[in-house]
Amino acid sequence: MPRANAKPLPQLSVRIDLDAEDRIGPGKIQLLEQIREHGSISAAGRAMDMSYKRAWDLVDEINRICGHPVVEPQAGGKNGGGALLTPFGAGLVARYRKIERDAARAVRKELMALKTDIARSRKAS
Repeated sequence: MPRANAKPLPQLSVRIDLDAEDRIGPGKIQLLEQIREHGSISAAGRAMDMSYKRAWDLVDEINRICGHPVVEPQAGGKNGGGALLTPFGAGLVARYRKIERDAARAVRKELMALKTDIARSRKAS
């Protein structure tokens, strides 16, 4: 059982540079996850403290980067429309999270060593 005062390992953040201009990283993936959770681009944006326009621009950018729609609009009912991830969008999120988990597992030993080195350095100061 970990000690109550044990500090967590440094965290790895993965950004995938598909080319010089097109990137998919934690922010875009989190937005897609929020859309899946809330069923709407505007609610996802609010959950991430971003404007609807910014959220929509990011979805549009992901669509452009991937060449496939990642979000599909839902017809409005009494509360208006919403949005769902397409099968491609859901697959993109799943693949990104797997890459992230695999990368974190691969560097765990080095992250532990980094944490130890920094702790020693701070004590020596």
